Amino acid sequence: MVGSVLKSGREAAHLTQQEAAVRLGVTQAYLSMLERGRRPVTGPIAAQAMRVFELPATALPLESKDSSTLDEAGFKAELGALRYPGFSYLRGEAHYNPARLLFLALDEDDLDRRVVEALPWVAYTYADMDWGWLFRKAKLNDRQNRLGFIVDLAEELAEKTEDEWRKELLSKNKAVIEPSRLAREDTLSHESMTKAERNWLRRNRTPKAHHWNLLTDLSVRHLAYVPS
Repeated sequence: MVGSVLKSGREAAHLTQQEAAVRLGVTQAYLSMLERGRRPVTGPIAAQAMRVFELPATALPLESKDSSTLDEAGFKAELGALRYPGFSYLRGEAHYNPARLLFLALDEDDLDRRVVEALPWVAYTYADMDWGWLFRKAKLNDRQNRLGFIVDLAEELAEKTEDEWRKELLSKNKAVIEPSRLAREDTLSHESMTKAERNWLRRNRTPKAHHWNLLTDLSVRHLAYVPS
């Protein structure tokens, strides 16, 4: 979280700096320095600000000094915290920015199918996430094909729900990813599949999967949250 987000959140909550400082447990002078970017917004302050200002998950930090990765239970818990319907029984507090969570999932070699199916929902629901950051991370790690495919599915979801704002936003971001599409074949976080499975998918994958050079049979019709 950066200072400008902290300031806009405070103003949206109709709080003065003094009132907000009390709720955040800091001095007004320190809050002023945070909002002006003269001091970094620490994790504890960002978490408290999320609650006090009722900020969206997209306001959470994108980077972390913690290099550990999420396990299967961790991904499910974070998706539940973001209100993904498939894990609606897991309603904790979100700790990951949706863009960061999406990248971490796409960077996994093997991931539970139910988690993978949630990724187009993340891209669709949080279509106003920091796409510039996400694209840079994906490209740095050669994950742009996986990201492009997920955005492609999210765009189709927006079309089915007749959400023109999201459809336009997702389409623009897909166009940004397109020139960096890799010719190298990849999977959608399913590197452990057998040779027989890979051969079958080469023959039976969808046009979208073929376009993004991915071995996957995932399509919008497989997603339980997509309206019929």
